[in-house]
Amino acid sequence: MENSRIIPSSQLIINDDGSAFHIHLKPEQLRDNIILVGDPGRVKMVGEMFDKIDYDVQSREFHAIGGEYKGKPLMCISHGIGSDNIEIVLTELDALANINFKSRTVKPVHRTLNLVRVGTSGALQDFLKIGDCVIAEKATGTDGILNYYKGRDEVCDLEFEKALVEHTGWDKSWAAPYTVEADRYLMEKIGRDDMVRGYTIAAVGFYAPQGREIRLQLKDPSLIEKIESFRYDGRPITNFEMESACLQGMAKLLGHRAMTVCCIIAQRRVEETNTSYKDSVRQLMYNVLERI
Repeated sequence: MENSRIIPSSQLIINDDGSAFHIHLKPEQLRDNIILVGDPGRVKMVGEMFDKIDYDVQSREFHAIGGEYKGKPLMCISHGIGSDNIEIVLTELDALANINFKSRTVKPVHRTLNLVRVGTSGALQDFLKIGDCVIAEKATGTDGILNYYKGRDEVCDLEFEKALVEHTGWDKSWAAPYTVEADRYLMEKIGRDDMVRGYTIAAVGFYAPQGREIRLQLKDPSLIEKIESFRYDGRPITNFEMESACLQGMAKLLGHRAMTVCCIIAQRRVEETNTSYKDSVRQLMYNVLERI
């Protein structure tokens, strides 16, 4: 039985103070509604919006605060850059929720978390402008992490993956892409007319995987054009970021709700970038806090 399995210390590392190994949070500090951000510095911005802060914990790129916003218990945690960090954060948040740290066994009653990532992104289509907010209704990961987990096919859109691979001539040396939908409940709760629903590519890196060429040449210089021209059910891929697919996939496998909404700070089609995007992200964060 899953609930009777004792998880070895080599697999679930618990710090001497009873906190999860990487994120340094204790089970009693967990909140059901969680905001995720990439930049540890952005956690401070979120904290300034809270009415009350109960804790402030930082370890490496993982910075977490817990408190209240208009009477709602919330927490915010940073995950750094990339899907490998998302796997760490999601695994340890789920452990705080659903594993008894003393007995190292799965709790008999599952606790479901609501996870909303608020980030930044680059647009791939002309109809998106800098400052627009895009929900990753479908997110396609190119990192391969979800492919290591049993049940991956049950939570993914296999037809979307197949169509994308065929359209792009996806190189067999790259990790097979996986596509996961955002949680419908969260999209309806948080999404409004001020947010576009799109298809997002969660790239495995910032430079070559997103078509940027600095000194090293790209293996497939036309990949981004192929991605831009791809259509599924008549809809294009709207934007690039780096974490949405792993977040949504891990959450589905673990029985949680997750979605990503990003502020567009770069328009790849016209090579525009806005590095002064803090006000736009702040407004997006305010909207999410109001609606979660």
